[in-house]
Amino acid sequence: MKPHQLQIQNTLSRKKEIFQPIELGYVGMYVCGPTVYSDVHMGNCRTFISFDIIYRYLIHLGYQVRYVRNITDVGHLESDADEGDDKIARKARLERLEPMEIVQRYTTGFHEVMAMFNAMPPSIEPTATGHIIEQIEMTEQIMKNGLAYESNGSIYFDVEKYIGNNNYGVLSGRSLEEQLNNTRDLDGQGEKKGRLDFALWKKAKPEHIMRWNSPWGEGFPGWHIECSAMSRKYLGDRFDIHGGGMDLIPTHHTNEIAQNVGCCNTAPVNYWIHTNMLTVNGQKMSKSLGNSFLPVELFTGLQLDPKSPGAAPSLAVLGDKHPMLDKGYSPMTVRFFMLQTHYSSTLDFSNEALQASEKGFRRLMEALKTLSNAPVSDKTTYDIPQLQSRLYAAMDDDFNTPVLIAELFDVVRYINSVNDGKEFISAEYKSSLIKLLNAFVHDVLGLKDDIMEDQSGTTYGLMQLIIRMRADARARKDFGTSDLIRDELAKLNIVLKDGKQGTSWEIKS
Repeated sequence: MKPHQLQIQNTLSRKKEIFQPIELGYVGMYVCGPTVYSDVHMGNCRTFISFDIIYRYLIHLGYQVRYVRNITDVGHLESDADEGDDKIARKARLERLEPMEIVQRYTTGFHEVMAMFNAMPPSIEPTATGHIIEQIEMTEQIMKNGLAYESNGSIYFDVEKYIGNNNYGVLSGRSLEEQLNNTRDLDGQGEKKGRLDFALWKKAKPEHIMRWNSPWGEGFPGWHIECSAMSRKYLGDRFDIHGGGMDLIPTHHTNEIAQNVGCCNTAPVNYWIHTNMLTVNGQKMSKSLGNSFLPVELFTGLQLDPKSPGAAPSLAVLGDKHPMLDKGYSPMTVRFFMLQTHYSSTLDFSNEALQASEKGFRRLMEALKTLSNAPVSDKTTYDIPQLQSRLYAAMDDDFNTPVLIAELFDVVRYINSVNDGKEFISAEYKSSLIKLLNAFVHDVLGLKDDIMEDQSGTTYGLMQLIIRMRADARARKDFGTSDLIRDELAKLNIVLKDGKQGTSWEIKS
C-alpha cells in the first residue's frame, strides 16, 4: 500500500492527527446506528453518508476495514438521562403491534434509504437485542470493579467515583460544573447516588413490554451500554475509530468512554469523529419548527401521508406537494449536495442549493461520458500526475470532500476543452485519467449516474414506486394526486405514458 499522511480531526484531542492504526493495514471502526422506532431522518442520513465516504476511502487506501454499525432495537429512552418509557415499546402499544414488528418495519426502511443513497453496508450490523448477554456481562464487570451499584433493581454507573481517577469530560471538554448544570432532574432521580449517574440496567415496570432476565431481576439495558458492549465484542477493548453525530458527544459517547474504562481499564478509541448538524434555510431542522422532511419526501417532493405505515420507499403513501420543496431531488443529487460541505461543518438545505447541486452533479456525470469519447492526440496539455496528488491531498486532509469536488470540476473544465479541440490528451493519459476519475468519483465518493442506470438501478426503483403510488391514487379515484404526480414528474423532464399494458416512462432531454 502506498504510504499516505491521512490526517483526522480527532474530537478527543481537538486537533488534526496523522492516522496510525493500532494494527498495520487494518482498521476497526464503530458508528452509532439508528434507533428503529421511527423513520430515519436526514440528520441520520448525513452521518451515515459521511462515514460511508470514510469507509470507502480507507478501503481505497488498501486497509482491511471492519466497519461495525449497530441497530438500536431495544428503544433508547426518553432522554439522555435514561428515564422514561422505551420508545419502541410505546410505539408498539399505540399501534397494537409487537415491538419487533416496529423494529423490522423501520430497519427495512433504513436499509432501503441507505441503498438509494448508494451507501455500502457495514461489515457487521449488530442489534442491541441480540447482545443482551454481553451487556449484562459488561455491567457485572463494572460492578466488580467498584464503579456501579444496584438501586431498587436497577444498576447505575457511579460517576462521582469514576471522576476520582478519570476525566469524565475528556471528550466534551465540559467541566464537572457544566455537566451538572446541563443535567435535568427527572423521575427516578432518587434512585441514584449522584445526578450524573446513568443507568447500565433498568428494572422493568409491570407495563414494560421489552424485558429480559438478569442477575438483578427482569429489566432492560440502558442506552449507553449497548454500544460499549457491541464495539468491544467485535473490535476489542481498544480500536481505531468511533463515529456519530456531534449531539452524541456530551452524554452517549462520554458515557461509552466511562463504561469501557470502568470495565476494561482502558479508553476504547484512538480517534473520535463527529458529524455536524443540519439546518434548513439557516434554521435548525426539526419537526417542532415545521421545517423538516424525510428522505422519501426529499426524493419525491411530496408529503408523507400521516397514515402511511412508514417512510420506507416500499411502504410510503404520499400526498400533496411538500411545502418546503420546489420538487423532488434524486438520491445521487442529495448525496452530491451533502459532499459539497465538510462533514464537520453545518449543512444548510435550501431549494436553491439543491438545484445548484443537481446542475453540478449532471455536469460531472456528463464530463465522465464526454471523456470516454474524447479525441486523443500525441500530447497532453494537463498535468494528470499532479491532479492525482491533489485528489489524494484533499481526502488525506480529514476526508475533505468539498476540496476534492473543486479539484474534480477543474478537470471537468479540461475535459470539455479537450472535447472542443482547445486542449489535448494522449491515449495513455486518457486511460489513466478515466481510471483515476472512476476511482474517486465512483469508488470513493460513491456517486453513480442515476439517469443512465439500467433497470436494476435506483432511478428505475424510484420510478416503479412512483408509478405504483399513482396507480393506487387512480384506483381510489384520487385524480388530484394522480395528476400532481404526473405534472411534478413532467417538471423533471420525466414523461409518463399510460397504455393497455400499464404505465411506462421516459426522460426527455
